[in-house]
Amino acid sequence: MFLNIPGPLEYRDPWTSTYDERLRQLISQPKRIAYFYELPDTSTFRYRAFNPGLTLSEHPECGLSGAWFDHRDLAVNDRFIDAADALVLCRVRYSAAVAQMISRARARNIPVLFDCDDLVFDTERLHLIVDALNQDQRSDAVWNYWFSYIGRMGATLRLCDGLITTNKYLAQRANEFCGRLTTAIVPNYLNPQQQALSESLHAIKRDAGWERDGRIHVGYFSGSPSHARDFAVAAPALFRLLDADPRVVLRIVGFADLDPRLTKYGKRVEVYPLQDFMNLQRLIAEVEINISPLQDNEFTNCKSELKFFEAAICGTLTLASPTFAFRNSVRSGETGFLVPSYMWEDALHEAVSIVEDRESYCNIADAAHDYVRGAYGWDQHATTIARSVFGAP
Repeated sequence: MFLNIPGPLEYRDPWTSTYDERLRQLISQPKRIAYFYELPDTSTFRYRAFNPGLTLSEHPECGLSGAWFDHRDLAVNDRFIDAADALVLCRVRYSAAVAQMISRARARNIPVLFDCDDLVFDTERLHLIVDALNQDQRSDAVWNYWFSYIGRMGATLRLCDGLITTNKYLAQRANEFCGRLTTAIVPNYLNPQQQALSESLHAIKRDAGWERDGRIHVGYFSGSPSHARDFAVAAPALFRLLDADPRVVLRIVGFADLDPRLTKYGKRVEVYPLQDFMNLQRLIAEVEINISPLQDNEFTNCKSELKFFEAAICGTLTLASPTFAFRNSVRSGETGFLVPSYMWEDALHEAVSIVEDRESYCNIADAAHDYVRGAYGWDQHATTIARSVFGAP
């Protein structure tokens, strides 16, 4: 484990602005994008609705502004619809209020776009989600929930002019769902606070000569308790590594359904609950090896590469399954490693060897950090956002 990483941070959500503050943010530039999300949360909202407004505010020369709104605003004061030049609905389920909002935007002849970072709009692929998330397929409640959730997402998407999403693979699935849709790509990327903290953690590690204690931490940062089948892709290799090397410690964050075989390792398995996005970076920065195993199916190939860039920006090495997003972001052997399902044992042993070779680890960690800062930095995508909403300049 890396030393010198600060302890737990005081955290408060950065999205506590009032409606009037957000409306002023929206109208601060000649061309305005209103992002609508059902209610703020700590996952998709941050990447797809909150961050874009901050990115646009860094580049006033673009003449664009953006701000987020939610159902509470819609119920009390919907002036933002009339102030916007484009409406972007981020993972919004259909309702009468949503349909009325879209109709109001259409009456003003402004583009209405759906933003989605997951394959959660096509009921014909619903079985993939239920299976991939290891849901109880014998339960009517499970099917009722997911058919309602996915069906309502799809209904909203069909009312929109196009889709903004995180990768071309997901865009292709959207075109199969509704062929008339235009599609555009805006990757998930770092939040300003998250990036600043992570860069400082990387600097601490670098300036201390990548100083470590005698243990080697492997981190699994799932962000959700429903990824048992993803973890299982790497689990046998992890168990063998834990058996073979007493220095290895497994750190699991946000993953509740622990394999019972892990109990035999006692304190060599560290379990943390779901974290806020700032303290998560601190826990990632401490570990030498970050793993992101995934099943290989249509659902997982639609997922973004955030598990790579969240680790790379704070100087932690990533091993990831070669899904679409990871193949297009990780340069295997240079900024991390792509690991087919049958190669996890060899890859973990190679990663341990790299950890023991400080120069090799430093070279990969620094290369990944520098790449991510340019490709996923919070201030890098103003032009990308403008093109996704209004088309090429």
